[in-house]
Parts: sequence; C-alpha cells; structure tokens
Amino acid sequence: MALEKFKAPALPLPTPQYDQLQFIQLVNALRIYFNQLDSLTPNQAQSYRADNFYGGLFSGDGYGLKLPHISASDSTDQVAGGDNTPTAVKWNTLDSGYGWTLNSPGSATAQYSGVYTIRYSLQFINSANAVHYATVWLKVNNVDAPKTATIFTIPARKSASPGEEGFNAAYSEATFVVDAGDEIELYWATDLAGNPTTPTDGVYIFHDTAQVSPYARPAIPSAIGSISFVSAVP
Repeated sequence: MALEKFKAPALPLPTPQYDQLQFIQLVNALRIYFNQLDSLTPNQAQSYRADNFYGGLFSGDGYGLKLPHISASDSTDQVAGGDNTPTAVKWNTLDSGYGWTLNSPGSATAQYSGVYTIRYSLQFINSANAVHYATVWLKVNNVDAPKTATIFTIPARKSASPGEEGFNAAYSEATFVVDAGDEIELYWATDLAGNPTTPTDGVYIFHDTAQVSPYARPAIPSAIGSISFVSAVP
C-alpha cells in the first residue's frame, strides 16, 4: 500500500569525527520512522492508495467508499394473483445501485458475494369491511429464504368512501450471505385479494401520486426496498 505524502525523515548530517549524541539522534530518527511504517494506519500519512484490500470488497474515488448496494421502488398498484396465492413484488424504478442488477419485473441479481441486509416497505391497503392479513417473504434463486417471512395485519376500512380504507406500511429486514449471481425476489400473499380496477374489495399494495391539497406531500410508492453490503463472506 502506498501512503500519500508520507516521507522519510531528514537524517542529521554526520560529523567528521564520531559523536555519540549525533549517533543517538540518528538512531532516534530511524526508530520513529520505522515505528510509523509498522503501524497499520500511519498517522503522518494524509491518504492511502492500494491495488488490493483484504477483508471486504469496495472501491473509492478519494472521497469515500463505494459499496455494493441497490435501492428500488414501484409506482403502481400491485394486486395478488388470487386469495392465498404467492405473488412477486414488482419494482419499476431503480433509485440507486452499484454491484447489483435490477431485472424486470421484480428481481435483483448480485454481482459480488457478501453479507447483505435486505430491507423493504410495502404500502398495504384493505378496502374490505373486515381485518385481513398479508404475509411477505424473500426468495433466493426462486427458493424460499429460511426465516424471512413476516405476517402483517391490515385494518378494515372505516367506510366505503375513498380514503377511508385500512392501511399498513409493512416493513421488515433480513441479513444473510449472498453469492455472486444470486437472484433475490420479494413475495407476498393475502387471505383476501383486492383489486382497485375491477373493483374487488380486499388487500392489495397501494400507490398514490404527489398531492398539493389539503397539504403538499410527495408520491407514495407501493414498494420501497434496498439491499446493502454489510461484510465480506466470513
């Protein structure tokens, strides 16, 4: 590893005759220099440069580290394939990403192995008169990921008027090892599938555009998710 602007000390010039004090000064200067070189992070260096780093995969441009990650969202209503039917969550917008590929309509492929944390938030809505439930879980390479399922209670609507439905922003996260080439998907199912188009009362994943009245707010995505690098594979 090269240490930017880290220089050898100016050594004292030798005297014509042996001088014990001058010799001690020379030894002390060399001792301080080699102590700095032995340190893992020499304090006198202003920056560091290396071709390879060990213990993790990352890159940087002098202003910070660039770690593998992806953040995505969706701007459409999403309906289940039917009651109690596993359905993939869709993602139509790549918000940020490095080291991951967002695939249409709703999976992400890792380019680098590592330990990752996966987070998501789904805006569930219930247009039915009774409480209903939604379960969300992860799949890796089309296989259910162990211990990733979470069940959410979606409240009943207050009335049949628009805006009186029951809402629940379903959030969860999981951390596990991902291999390069693995494909990650988020799935959900509900006991009563709703559809705002038909219309059919029940549970679906809701989105809304930005509004200015009665107060200004940004758009509500139906799904928000991210995958963040935590560590190299132990």
